[in-house]
Amino acid sequence: MSDPLRPSALLAMWPDAFASQFDALREARVAELCRLDRPAVTAELDDPALADRLAGVEVLVTSWGAPVLTAERLDRMPKLRAVFHCAGTVRSLVTEEFWERGIVITSAAEANAIPVAEFTYAQIVLAGKRAQYLARVPRQFRDGWRAQLTSDRYTNYGRRVGIVGFSRIGRRVVAHLQQLDHAEVLVYDPHADPVAVARAGARLVDLDELLRSVDVLSLHAPALPETLGMIGAAELALLRDGGTVVNTARGALIDTDALVRECASGRLDAILDVTDPEPLPDDSPLYDLPNVSITPHIAGSLGSETLRLADAAIDELERWVRGDALTAQVNAADLEVAA
Repeated sequence: MSDPLRPSALLAMWPDAFASQFDALREARVAELCRLDRPAVTAELDDPALADRLAGVEVLVTSWGAPVLTAERLDRMPKLRAVFHCAGTVRSLVTEEFWERGIVITSAAEANAIPVAEFTYAQIVLAGKRAQYLARVPRQFRDGWRAQLTSDRYTNYGRRVGIVGFSRIGRRVVAHLQQLDHAEVLVYDPHADPVAVARAGARLVDLDELLRSVDVLSLHAPALPETLGMIGAAELALLRDGGTVVNTARGALIDTDALVRECASGRLDAILDVTDPEPLPDDSPLYDLPNVSITPHIAGSLGSETLRLADAAIDELERWVRGDALTAQVNAADLEVAA
């Protein structure tokens, strides 16, 4: 591939995002497909010193720290034809002006779904044994511990798990749950195909039926106006005593005050990788409740897992350069029902 035929590319992201996602091999892959002029990496698309560089850019490879692609910034990149995002949602990146210009954009959300689904499945399995709770109060179980763990609350056999949102992550969690012996998986998603859900090994039901039936509720819906606060006091009240709420999606899907009341009563357990607000205020009761486990939004790609996101984006870049069909393109309509 001769130089004039290669599109000019710029890596737009925070320096630490670039350092974690692009080793020499991955940067070289981009350079084989595109012209990487200098600077090759920047998150400062408003810098006047970059005017000439931006004027020729045809491809952006973006990640965390990429600025919003406003009309003003797009005006500085009149030749921009495609954006390949090395992270999940592109919602914070695109604008109406972006869509109006017909620029292609892809996301690595499918690759990011892998660790989130793995983390969620692990938390569901541990919740079956209430491991997160028992780890916080080990002294209470030093003597006669076996007699204290006779409740049906400590089991993964025959569990009924409810998945809200048959999303990329939700589908993967459903697949992982097929490993549990005699488990039943229910799904609520107004946009899901019942046949696809059944093929995945689950059953599509309405939200009330799901809430009344499950031992574990796991949330995988996007944060949209219609989903914010979708699990409120009334919905939590439908869950059976001893149930567990798992949230690795978005904290705003749950009414935090209602969750505090249910967990403080001891009726429900909660496993939260996301909260609303995030982080919680220092005086939040959730920090001190022994039946609540909070992690700092770690389910998504971290460490070497972020390399998988870069690979996914570069794979899409290669397809685009070669004129092949893209597998992870995002359209404006997709953001009406997805993250």
